[in-house]
Amino acid sequence: MFAADPKTLSRLEPVVRRTIIIDPNASAVRLLADVMKGLGAREIYSESDEERALELARDVEPGIIFIERSGETLKGETLARRIRRSNMVCRMSPIIMVTNEATAAAIRGARDAGVHEFLRKPFTTGDLFKRVVNVATKPRPWVEAVGYVGPDRRRFNSGEYSGTRKRRGDAAADSVEATRDQAIRILVAAMTQFDQDPAQATRAIRQQAATLKAVAVKTSDTQLAIAAGGLEAYMTAGPATKAGLAQPIGAIMALAQPSAAPMARAS
Repeated sequence: MFAADPKTLSRLEPVVRRTIIIDPNASAVRLLADVMKGLGAREIYSESDEERALELARDVEPGIIFIERSGETLKGETLARRIRRSNMVCRMSPIIMVTNEATAAAIRGARDAGVHEFLRKPFTTGDLFKRVVNVATKPRPWVEAVGYVGPDRRRFNSGEYSGTRKRRGDAAADSVEATRDQAIRILVAAMTQFDQDPAQATRAIRQQAATLKAVAVKTSDTQLAIAAGGLEAYMTAGPATKAGLAQPIGAIMALAQPSAAPMARAS
């Protein structure tokens, strides 16, 4: 059994208070619900079907979501992507994928779908507690790109796989320079893919404008602050178009060094 002190439980409470469990296995739902009640969950909802689960998430606005990877009418990775790309209040809520499919491919698929954590069945209460504490008390930077929406994948913690595919340069993710470079790469990718997905590209560009403005403040970079401010002003003036974005994004790219140019992987 996990040991949770009152202070930790009080930090978990805002996240776990309203929980959704999406799993076609009723026994698995009951087990998970019982453990979550012990962690402070007060409202627990469950669903087994992907479409109904999406509507449930829209109506309930959960603080945390558990998703089984597969079921007769459920594709967990697809559902996670749909939540991340939606306009729902819970689109950024922690998602933990709970499944007995703990292969390297399954873990990578969950990570790329925007899942926060991966938990293999059968799990112990300690395993679950660790994942919930991670998502509730150790927030990860949010990435709003076009090809990917979710928590920073460079800090993905599967807890199940320790092979050579894990990245070694994760410490750099927290640096201001890394944040700046990633934002610029996402801008390039968003412009490249604007015609394919204008809604998400627009959302990604808006987020990067805010990120670059914050970086400019931290680094006292007046030129970047002006350029990022210009992009923000354009985004708030009305519907964005690819042609209209060319000038404000071009001003930012003119400040970027060659190291920031090759970028498609951020999307």
